Amino acid sequence: MNLVAVADAVAWTALLLSLTAATALSVIAFLKPRTSFLWYAAVTLGIALMAAASISAPAEFGFAPLVTVLGFTVAVFGGSPAAATALNVAMGPSVSPGLHGGILVTERPTAEEQRQGVVTGARREVLRGGLTIGVLERVATAGTIIAGFPEGLAIVVAVKGVGRFTELEAPEARERFIIGTFASLIWACAAALVVHLALR
Repeated sequence: MNLVAVADAVAWTALLLSLTAATALSVIAFLKPRTSFLWYAAVTLGIALMAAASISAPAEFGFAPLVTVLGFTVAVFGGSPAAATALNVAMGPSVSPGLHGGILVTERPTAEEQRQGVVTGARREVLRGGLTIGVLERVATAGTIIAGFPEGLAIVVAVKGVGRFTELEAPEARERFIIGTFASLIWACAAALVVHLALR
């Protein structure tokens, strides 16, 4: 057995172990939101990414389906806690949560309300359904990268942006939309890249 084969065996072992750990930690972080689970998942995903990048031989022993399922699971489940953590780091608990998973923003008073002396407008919930939209976004993102069609990311971002456009008038909604979307997409892209590199 030559050195290249030994190095590939070590890389595949590291990849499978770290990707399995990242999968378990991502699912746990999704079901029981705790920042520590996400950070552990991020570390193990980073190890998996480095291991996948160092592999020179194609997948053997039926590893391809296993790596694909694990990477896809990490992408879909880990993105939600990644987005929540990024939002907490960037904004803190300063935005009131809504009843339907969105955030409460104060509308600007209309000209008529200002003439009547109204200082602040009514509060309404925007960015509803973010959890479901995020899961679908990451499914599409990981799917396009694993399938070798990264151009599909432009379609995913465009559809989400157009769908949320009318809700982005409030500054806090825009900030949360951008931060949450980027964190979710970066996580999904990293997990899908592990699969792409391992199976290239």
